[in-house]
Amino acid sequence: MATPKEIKNRISSVSNTRKITKTMELVSTAKSKKAVSRVGTAQPYSRKLLQFAGSLTASGVEISHPLLRNPKPEERKKSIVLVVTSNRGLCGGFNNNVIKLAVDFTKEAEKSGGEVRTFIIGKKAFNFFKFKKLAYEKFLQEFDDSVHFDKAKGLAEFFMDEFSQGNVDSIEVFYTRYYNAVVQKPYHRTLLPLDAEPDKSDGRKSQTEAEATSRDTGVTILEPGPEEIMKALLPKIVRVNLFSLLLESAAGEHIARRIAMKNATDAADDMIRNMTLLYNRARQAKITQEIAEIVAGSDAL
Repeated sequence: MATPKEIKNRISSVSNTRKITKTMELVSTAKSKKAVSRVGTAQPYSRKLLQFAGSLTASGVEISHPLLRNPKPEERKKSIVLVVTSNRGLCGGFNNNVIKLAVDFTKEAEKSGGEVRTFIIGKKAFNFFKFKKLAYEKFLQEFDDSVHFDKAKGLAEFFMDEFSQGNVDSIEVFYTRYYNAVVQKPYHRTLLPLDAEPDKSDGRKSQTEAEATSRDTGVTILEPGPEEIMKALLPKIVRVNLFSLLLESAAGEHIARRIAMKNATDAADDMIRNMTLLYNRARQAKITQEIAEIVAGSDAL
């Protein structure tokens, strides 16, 4: 059994660790609130762009644009895979889940004869690919913990050029999708080719938007024509979609770190509580032993 002094040193060590985890929890809480606010601002705009593009394509007007090239899934032999992770750890399975999803997709694509070019955001994915000696084309180091539209715009322009020129058949993005403050899941999203239909799987369309859509049954006059509008709209959709998913990943990272640090703080509280009981027992046992030795010595005299 450990001595009271040893147990006391352990309690002190765990208490210092608890201070760190509690501080990180508070910092992550503040950052997550700001990140969630940015996601809440970007999502309605992104959904409205897709809704408007969908209404144009559903109008029956023939629109020719390189970004509307839509090869069938079995014809998509050349793909770019973008893996979005964080630069720092201590956020549970946030990074591992996304990396696993991307690696599984890459293996399946290569097994069926496809060609995959991998782009990486975040040091955690970079370290994983480097340690496992997996092939990747580029590590995008310009993306730090804060997400800026200009950086997302530059990356989106590169993806659009590669897709428009026929160098790739699809752009696949693997990231952590934000659903609410409790639920964030690893997600696979096809950035290109574009799907003009709003994503019905997220269930995040508000009741007001749904009512407005159901009421929108009148004739819309477009000036200039639908083709000119789509030419200006499509690049904007790709840029905004990429920026939006990067914002979701950043929000998910802060929330995952907050949860991980809260669990670590709670575990430290339990350890301190148990070690305090152990310390009191050891201290009481030592006092009892000393009293017994004193009594035994006095009896011997």
